[in-house]
This record gives sequence, C-alpha cells and structure tokens, in this order.
Amino acid sequence: MDFLSIVGVLVAVGSIVLGQLLEGGNLGSILQPTAFLIVIGGTLGAAMLQYPLPVFLRSIRMLPWVVRPPRSDPQGVIHAVVRYSDVARRNGLLALESLIDGVDDAFLRRGLQLLVDGADPAKIRSTMEHEIQAVEHRDSQAARVLESAGGYAPTVGILGAVLGLIHVMENLADPAKLGAGIAVAFVATIYGVGSANLFFLPVANKMKSIVHERAKLQELMVDGLVAIAEGENPRMIEGRLQGYFAQ
Repeated sequence: MDFLSIVGVLVAVGSIVLGQLLEGGNLGSILQPTAFLIVIGGTLGAAMLQYPLPVFLRSIRMLPWVVRPPRSDPQGVIHAVVRYSDVARRNGLLALESLIDGVDDAFLRRGLQLLVDGADPAKIRSTMEHEIQAVEHRDSQAARVLESAGGYAPTVGILGAVLGLIHVMENLADPAKLGAGIAVAFVATIYGVGSANLFFLPVANKMKSIVHERAKLQELMVDGLVAIAEGENPRMIEGRLQGYFAQ
C-alpha cells in the first residue's frame, strides 16, 4: 500500500476545502453536479477519442497501482538470482528446472526456462528484452491516457465556464437564475484545473514511474540470467546487480 499517495490526495483536497471554509465560503458552492458532468464527461470523452479501447481499458486497470503498486522487491530478486547462479555453478543449468515452479514472477520464470532449455546468452537477452520493451510500451501508452486527460481538463473547464455564462446571458431578465449560471461558470473552471493538476497529471506521472521501475527490475533479471548462462561467478553477479538500485 502506497500511503504517500493517499496522504497526498487528502492533503491536496483538504487544503482546498479548508481554504474555502476559512474564507467564509460554503462547501456546497463548489459542489456543482452540472459543472462536474461537463468537465469530467468531456475530458473522458476526449481521451476515449484519442486512444483505442484496449489502451483505455488498460489505463483503467492500472489506476489501483497509485495506492497499491505491483509488488517490487529488488533485493529479493538479487538474492534469488545469486541462488540460481550458485545452483547452476555446482550442479549445472539443468538443476534449475526443479526451481522453476517455485518462482512467483512470470517473467523470471520464463527466463529460467530459457536457461534450462539451453538457450545461448544472446538469445536469452534478445527474447527477454523484447518482452520488456513491449510491456513497457503498452503500459506507458496506458499512463499517457491520463496525461492526455490532464491536458484536456482545463480546456473543457473553460468550455463549461462559457456554457455557464451563456446560461447567465439567456436569463438576464430573471435575476433568480443568474447566481446558478455564474456558479457553474466558475466552478467548471475549478474542476477543470483542479482535476488536471490534482488527479490526472499526478496519477499519470506516478503510473509512468511505476512502469519505469518495473522495467528496470526486469532488466536486472535479464542481466542476472545472462550472466548465469555465461558462467560468471555468483559474487560478481551480485555486485553488478546491486548497482541497479544503488542509493
């Protein structure tokens, strides 16, 4: 669980709400369903238009990563690779076959299978790096859906403001209706700028960071497995892999 993301959302939203209350404002004045519908609906519609359905759906499936990112244990992976290296050095690569079923990570499991099958180091590297690039491209595209939404939201907020002002102009003869139209106009702008800078863009950047870190961890796995295939010393392998996440 990424508690910092949860705290960040609470601090951002709480600061805005508290500021509104400290200024003597009414919380209900910034809760406008019409403005919300215009901004969020228009923004999501624009994002749907820009991206194909599989990319859009992948973006939705990745949203929980913001508070519950995929499990990442670099030190655990390094220790596992060194253990595989020790086993291969003592008993040969075929001895790794009995360990494959106990590996939770599907990517690492496929790499071990390539080792056991006798693939040469260059083949192992090219096969696994191709998969890394394909997955990283897919997930980066999904993260860019929200990044694009962050670009559209402020403009759609301005569109909502203009619609609100049009409503105001249509009802100049009825002062009772002017307040609602002006409220929608200004609140739509708040929703557009706020959703972009407090949700869409931060979430997109968090997702891209997670995608990058996962790709780096997989590159570590590839480097370790190739080193095993080349018969390198386990201690040398450990020292090189520790460099991936040096502080």
